[in-house]
Amino acid sequence: MWRQSALGAFPGAEFRSPAQAAVLAAAERRLGHGLPAELRQLLLECDGIIGRTAVDTVWSVEQIVEQNLFFRSDSSFAQLYMPFDALLFFGDNGGGDQFAFVQTPRRPDIFVWEHETDSRRWVARDLRDYLCRSLAESGEDWYQ
Repeated sequence: MWRQSALGAFPGAEFRSPAQAAVLAAAERRLGHGLPAELRQLLLECDGIIGRTAVDTVWSVEQIVEQNLFFRSDSSFAQLYMPFDALLFFGDNGGGDQFAFVQTPRRPDIFVWEHETDSRRWVARDLRDYLCRSLAESGEDWYQ
């Protein structure tokens, strides 16, 4: 289902091998909360999607965990940016901006965090909408 959605938007999309349920469970323990259901389903089908110009449109489980733990714990980020605890990053644009689910309150919408301004704004109504928009558009700033 997720592969079909991605390929419908960009026939050149590439997919990693599916994540194992045990790996997802371990990731959720490390993060301290469950993954959004849509993201969990996508990762069980493919552990990440590589889009146009080799951009990690959806990160692997490992990268999701590492990036989120880093952003939540790095002391220099705490001085530069608003807290990241309410966000769950899962992909990027290849130029520094990152895409996230809002965890508090939980909602299906996707937001972009723009690294230069620390702004966080809505870009898609759910993961499927995000895939269609991000993969169908050319250029790293499709959400502008």
